[in-house]
Amino acid sequence: MRIKQGEALDRTGSTAARRDQIVAATIAVLAERGFAATSYDAICAVAGLSSKRLISYHFKTKDELLAEVLHRVTADAAEVMRPAIEAADGPAGKLAAYIRSNVEFVAARPDHVRAVQQIVFGAAAVPGEEADGAVARLVTLFDDGQRLGDFRSFDSPLMAVTLRAAIDAVAGRVIAGADPELCARELIDLFDRATWKDA
Repeated sequence: MRIKQGEALDRTGSTAARRDQIVAATIAVLAERGFAATSYDAICAVAGLSSKRLISYHFKTKDELLAEVLHRVTADAAEVMRPAIEAADGPAGKLAAYIRSNVEFVAARPDHVRAVQQIVFGAAAVPGEEADGAVARLVTLFDDGQRLGDFRSFDSPLMAVTLRAAIDAVAGRVIAGADPELCARELIDLFDRATWKDA
């Protein structure tokens, strides 16, 4: 896939816009060709850049570029998920909203998810702050639910990483064509049962 002509920016474009262009092209290459084939040449071809120096000018190393991809995908997901989570009532409602909105993001932006999967599978030397932040937010949600008496007693960090692993596994199924609404309902039911405090 080549970014449409109208999306290409001339060299007078702003630094932020050029970085956006490079990141978008990197996501496309990762998603379509895989980690091993994500070279600067391939990124330039998709982005319509005349020289690899335009990439190295904005990103000192490939790992820095891949870290920015992770950051952008995480930020895009948060933008989609945050309103749904904030609008939900109570810890159980927020947990359901977290799961449903995350699965909906996977279904809507499969290239973003494939790109992240390729970075992870390729064992790129990038910081893990984004994943750590996602787990930390879930730990807070689980701790709040326990404090309010909505959730049973369990190890919140363990439950958080288990949920993230489950969503990551479901992402592959959704990208392969599984019904995202059905997948979301199954996950919500599973973790409702896992966290629910019996009366």
